[in-house]
Amino acid sequence: MPLESNEVLPDVIQGGMGIAVSTWQLAKEVSKSGGLGVVSATAIDSVIARRLQDGDLTGDIRRAFLNFPNQDIANEILNFYFIDGGREPEKPYLDVPKLSLKQTHLTVNLIAISVFTEVWLAKENNKGVIGVNALEKIQLATPATVFGAMLAGVDYILMGAGIPTQIPEMIRQFSGLQPFKLNIDVANSKSAHFLAFDPKTITPQTIEIKKPNFLAIISSHALAAYLGKDEKTRPDGFIVEGPTAGGHNAPPRSKDAITEDGQSKFSELDEADLVKVAKTGLPFWLAGGYGTPSALKRAKELGAVGIQVGSLFALADESGFTNVIKSELFDLLAEEALNVKTDPYASPTGFPFKVVEIDGTLSEDANFDSRSRNCDLGYLRTPFERPQGGIGYRCPGEPIKTFEFKGGTSEHNSRSKCLCNALMADIGLGQIRADGTTELPLVTFGSDLAGANELSKIYPKGWSANQVLEYLRGN
Repeated sequence: MPLESNEVLPDVIQGGMGIAVSTWQLAKEVSKSGGLGVVSATAIDSVIARRLQDGDLTGDIRRAFLNFPNQDIANEILNFYFIDGGREPEKPYLDVPKLSLKQTHLTVNLIAISVFTEVWLAKENNKGVIGVNALEKIQLATPATVFGAMLAGVDYILMGAGIPTQIPEMIRQFSGLQPFKLNIDVANSKSAHFLAFDPKTITPQTIEIKKPNFLAIISSHALAAYLGKDEKTRPDGFIVEGPTAGGHNAPPRSKDAITEDGQSKFSELDEADLVKVAKTGLPFWLAGGYGTPSALKRAKELGAVGIQVGSLFALADESGFTNVIKSELFDLLAEEALNVKTDPYASPTGFPFKVVEIDGTLSEDANFDSRSRNCDLGYLRTPFERPQGGIGYRCPGEPIKTFEFKGGTSEHNSRSKCLCNALMADIGLGQIRADGTTELPLVTFGSDLAGANELSKIYPKGWSANQVLEYLRGN
């Protein structure tokens, strides 16, 4: 499904940072200024459920719900989660059902309408293009995520953190309201496992669905060639992400992959050959270390359409980071003391993860050690086949004995952090625990600080999404 030859491609793609750092407000502003605004789909069902429990004080969620094609689903979700005036501050949030191979209607409906809501709000009264970012790693949410975004008329679907071979065909099937079976990775299993999804369970009536473009987020030219060789797996373009990008990085390819201070070590082996990427004949954008005007110019000289930028937009007024976190990051930038580490073990996925060292977060060993381990959100759980039969789910971030009882063998389990709860805390939706404490955040940021340092000198008190675009474009 190639991009239309007359389609104007965006020079800047705003990173799809989760959980809900890439808000619909941020995506809308980027989109209005000619960039590709991207909302994050990661754990969006929990985000919407918690915002409803906080009373949806602006009314934006309920306004989007009124435009969802199936009002029975909209009313079901509102009846389950909405609290008029908001919950009591000391009361814990009601969690959403965990993802599994045997999903309830509530699970599927909540994911679909939640993604729809973010995309619909970003596109409301907006002629620009909007994308949604999802993680291949969270397969169990993928079908409902993709279809929910398509219901809202999403223009682009972006996916990384894995090899998204099944997404192009899924999009084709959903655009015709046809069912699709997603092949799910299940550890220790010799048989195939599938997650079936039928669009007609969400929209029984026949409606027209636009087919969005699909961009695969990759880190190597080999993966570009692999995905591009077959029409069934061929995306519409690539975002080629380098190891300085924030969030998750692809694991280093060298054998000596850990530095003396315990960080992931990258080398020339981890740099994609852009000439080979270009040979696929598909447009591509460069990410990770391209957040400056000169980098945008260099990317185009290297054959890219443009760049994807995350960290600069994460600090924008419209992003989902709490004001406390933004203020701390701005202070560290001003003091030239912002330190970003690439932790090989922080993420339960096994992928390296960028962590900012900030007081009062899980980057501090004392805070991490004092936290009671649990896995009550479970987005990064891995399905596995039990020796006695049946499917179980485990996560390196859960209690160590529980993980080991389920057959988990990671020697680094003790250093895995609960990203699900920590990233919810980043946006002010941290869970309240029985002892009255709130889950602590864990902040991620790109390690190339050139753009952030320069922009902070121009706008020391902060900036808007539009000012980021003006800066990148040299205006």
